[in-house]
Amino acid sequence: MLDTAPPKRRTPRLPGAVSRLWYGLHHLIREAAKFATVGGVGFIVDLAIFNALLFWGPGGVGPLHDSPLWAKTIAVVGATSVTYTGNRLWTFRHRARTGLAREYTLFFVLNGIGLGIALACLGFSRYVLGLSGPLADNIAANVVGLLLGTLFRFWSYRTWVFPAHRVQEQTT
Repeated sequence: MLDTAPPKRRTPRLPGAVSRLWYGLHHLIREAAKFATVGGVGFIVDLAIFNALLFWGPGGVGPLHDSPLWAKTIAVVGATSVTYTGNRLWTFRHRARTGLAREYTLFFVLNGIGLGIALACLGFSRYVLGLSGPLADNIAANVVGLLLGTLFRFWSYRTWVFPAHRVQEQTT
């Protein structure tokens, strides 16, 4: 006769609350790591477009050299298309599907807010502090602005764009 019982556990189970906390943190860390990976690809796309538009041309003068806010906007729109695909298909693939049109629209709206955060940092650096040039523009837009915008995006995507599956309560 075949023994079909599951193998006995060698280590005791964690208490329920500790187990739920561990699972939640482990899950959040994995999701954040995937989000960071997709964001890294988006960052490369954003950085390449931004710098090409500002500084890639004769004498280090790109086609939008005098319009850094427009250059950043175009760069973010390009990166957003890449990051939506990566986040939907990999980072948040286990979360509820709420419809492509809804998700994509909301993703772009929330990315617009993230863009606003980066533009505020870049505009402050360029027009209030009077700092310009490749280093100053990149630190303002792609370090400070990106960090603040990324924190907002991770929270907002998890909350609104790719929500967790709703657990239906069982009635007895």
